[in-house]
Amino acid sequence: MEKESFLKRYGLLIATGLVVGAAAVLLTYFGNPANMGFCIACFLRDIAGALNFQRAGFDAEVGTGIVQYIRPEIIGLVLGSTVIAFLRKEFKPRGGSSPMIRFLVAVVVMIGALVFLGCPLRMVIRIGGGDLNAVVGLVGFVVGILVGILVLKRGFSLRRAYQQSMTEGLILPASMVGLLVLALAAPSFIISSVSGPGSQHAPILLALAVALVVGILAQRSRLCMVGGIRDAVMFQDFRLISAFVAIIVAVLVGNLILGSFNLGFEGQPVAHTDGLWNFLGMALVGWGSVLLGGCPLRQLIMAGEGNTDSAVTVTGYVVGAAVAHNFGLASSATGIGTGPVALAVVVCFVILAVVSVANMQKLEG
Repeated sequence: MEKESFLKRYGLLIATGLVVGAAAVLLTYFGNPANMGFCIACFLRDIAGALNFQRAGFDAEVGTGIVQYIRPEIIGLVLGSTVIAFLRKEFKPRGGSSPMIRFLVAVVVMIGALVFLGCPLRMVIRIGGGDLNAVVGLVGFVVGILVGILVLKRGFSLRRAYQQSMTEGLILPASMVGLLVLALAAPSFIISSVSGPGSQHAPILLALAVALVVGILAQRSRLCMVGGIRDAVMFQDFRLISAFVAIIVAVLVGNLILGSFNLGFEGQPVAHTDGLWNFLGMALVGWGSVLLGGCPLRQLIMAGEGNTDSAVTVTGYVVGAAVAHNFGLASSATGIGTGPVALAVVVCFVILAVVSVANMQKLEG
């Protein structure tokens, strides 16, 4: 009886985590950048580049930058969530909960992620590959979440959402279909890197198929990197964090099998060794994601369910990626960005503090 109860409580989440970890290793094996089988921040940044919103590392001779590519993984995650939500009658367009605040916080989260070089999902993938810089990022991530939890306990709220039209809820999924059509049928209308991380990718149909499966599982399990730590601290509920651990285990095993496990700080793919900025970048991501109600992966999945607040958040991520690269705030494998990174990070923390304080509701009693 206890075994059945455990399987019912944790089974789907652990299975989802194992699939996500295995998918990350598989996509890396077939061409995605090392330790980046799935990275919501990096892939949204690449899409921003493909649409010419940013041209990091632009080479005039070839006419492209180094992080420009329509990533089918993002498309698959959203559409997988949309399909299963419709099939289970869970597609319910809702929104209107402080959209501009959500947009601004999403920009901050993306800047933090690109200072670190990865979203929470890539952070655990990097840990599974032996990257100790990501462990430093994890400490910052947890600290940021703890700050967010303190804010929640003091009554933080972005207020209620309202039912919206089916058209409103379908705008982001339809946009993803449009991106897929461009990538498959009209590639000349988009920009694809010929060097750098943007030029490294798995075959488009394989990446799309894998992401559709992950999107379906993430929608059913409610997988969230931020929610796992938040729920463990606030409610002693360890269900979501079990998927977090399962991803690391799957990536670790996969890397060991392929001989690509590399324990240490130095020589990690698409990562830098500046501990302070790894810590602070992920602290921004943790705090901001608590305010938003979910990590970047979770926001994509909720947008696929018709949540227009999450769609606004995803839009903020794309704009944040463009801001980070256009102003030299994004890091690279050689270190932090060439722009005013310290000033930008301080401003981002101030923004989160102001948003947190300004949206604390009166607690009864």
